[in-house]
This record gives sequence, C-alpha cells and structure tokens, in this order.
Amino acid sequence: MSRLLHRDDAPPVPANELFVRSADGSRIHVELHGPEDAPAVVLAHGWTCNTHFWAAQIRDLAADHRVIAYDQRGHGLTPEPGPGGYSVNALADDLEAVLAATLAPRRKAVLAGHSMGGMTLMAAARRPGLREHAAAVLLCSTGSGRLTAEALVLPLRASAFRTRLTAGVLGAKAPLGPVNSVSKKLLKYATMGVGSAPERVDACARIVHACPRRARVGWGQVLADLDVTADVRELRVPTAVIAGSGDRLTPPVHARAIAAALPVGLGLTELAGVGHMTPMEAPEAVTAKLRELTTRYVAAPTAATAATSEKEDVA
Repeated sequence: MSRLLHRDDAPPVPANELFVRSADGSRIHVELHGPEDAPAVVLAHGWTCNTHFWAAQIRDLAADHRVIAYDQRGHGLTPEPGPGGYSVNALADDLEAVLAATLAPRRKAVLAGHSMGGMTLMAAARRPGLREHAAAVLLCSTGSGRLTAEALVLPLRASAFRTRLTAGVLGAKAPLGPVNSVSKKLLKYATMGVGSAPERVDACARIVHACPRRARVGWGQVLADLDVTADVRELRVPTAVIAGSGDRLTPPVHARAIAAALPVGLGLTELAGVGHMTPMEAPEAVTAKLRELTTRYVAAPTAATAATSEKEDVA
C-alpha cells in the first residue's frame, strides 16, 4: 500500500533520507527536514504508524527546526527485523543509532515519542546516547507498564479475563483489511476521541492499515508484556507529558503515574476529549509543546556542532 496520504496530509519532502545501522544490523529509515543548523527535534512514532504520523509537526517545525523522524523497525520504510528483533532493547538500540547518525557529538535535541515511541524513550533512559543528546523529552499518549490491564478498548469490567482478551487483541494475527467506513469506525473507537474530524480519522486509518501484519503482531506481543516503569526514574532530563482524556489504549492513569515518577517533570497536559492519537488529533497542542521545549532548552547549534554524519548506509 502506498505511504502517500490523501489531500494535504503528507509531510514535506525531506531535505535528506538515510538508513542507519542499529546494534543488531537492522537498517532504520530516517528522514531529515528543515535547516541543518536549526534547533533539533527527534520524533519517534508509535505502534502501527510511520513518519507520516508526524505530518502536522513536520510541516510546522521544519520552517525553523531540524526535524529528524524515523520509522520504527518493521514500520514504514524500515524493514522488518529478523528473529529476535522484536524487543524493548531493540527499540532503545535503534534510537541510539539514529541519534548517533544525525546529531554531532554533544549536540542537544528535544526528543518526542508517541505511544510505543514514548516507551522507546523511556527504555533508552539509561543509554549514553540519550543522555548525550537529549535536552528535553516529550512523552505523548504512552505508558510504562500494565498496558493490557489498564486499557479500556474492551467495554468490560477490569479483570484478569479482560487483560487476557486485550493481550489477544494486541497480538491478533488477523489482517486489518481495507480502509472503509467500518474499519474507520472501529479505529476511531479504539484510538481516537469521539469528536475527531473525519479527515483525520481517514488519514490515521491509512497509516495504521499500511503497517505490515508481521510487524503489527510482533510489536503487539511485546507491548502486552512491556514494563519500563523503573526506567522512568532514570529519565533525568526535563520531561513533559501529554495525554488525551478519551484515550482507551493508554488511559490518563498512565500519564499521571509517569508524570509523578519523573525526576525532572514539567507537568502533565490532559487534552479534553482527545483520544490516543494526540499528534494527529490535537496537532496544534503537540507542536506548541515541542516549540516551547526547544525555545527553553535547545540553543541553535554553532557552525562547528551543526555538522552531522548524514551518510546513507547502502551496505
């Protein structure tokens, strides 16, 4: 399926694209937008999404920021990993590889992660690469553990039975099928607020349905057992949290727990009526928070520190 979105939802053409090698040899697709010598922002998308999920943020920020967006392994243009390639450690490895390839030594950036992307940042909290390059962090609609126990996608009373069913949904092998009125209603119910605009539901559905089934299943199984709660306390940079009050996948209880545990927390913003897909449902709020963080914590690099190692890995 084409990764191009309908109407004007596609992000601008990148200034450069490259593949970087992760620790296990996986090739990670990276897009670079905006001026090379501008304050940098790194965007990590969530489960079943790709770089186009950040279209609104890229369009806005690329005018005066260096925006680095990458496809998580198995998503978008990043190939599916080999055996053993689905793990929380692999997510952290990939992030470190992207930071090392696109930011000069000691160059700082704001790192933002949505859903599984936020879990990636938490999983990498102890990593030297994150500590070297992170000036501040934005966690959007994410959780650090108990994802299946707390999820509200299934309209059942909280119980071990609901938890098992939710885990089964995350790892379901059935294909998602075509994007149509029925599939969009289901996706909206599970992932977006009731007031989401039809065009944003359509754009989100096309992104999610483009995710390869094996990647969706593989990462769904990882998320069912994920626990990076201890890593939250190691995220020792200024960190803001955003959540939608109507999020069924990672309800606000997760965001509140993360915000309370952060060593350098900047507070929690709860967006009324918004669901799980905050960067697409409330793009202005997410972009404004990113701008606030870069203005406060990231100085424009000097000519010496702006240089990057943007060499495409063709091996």
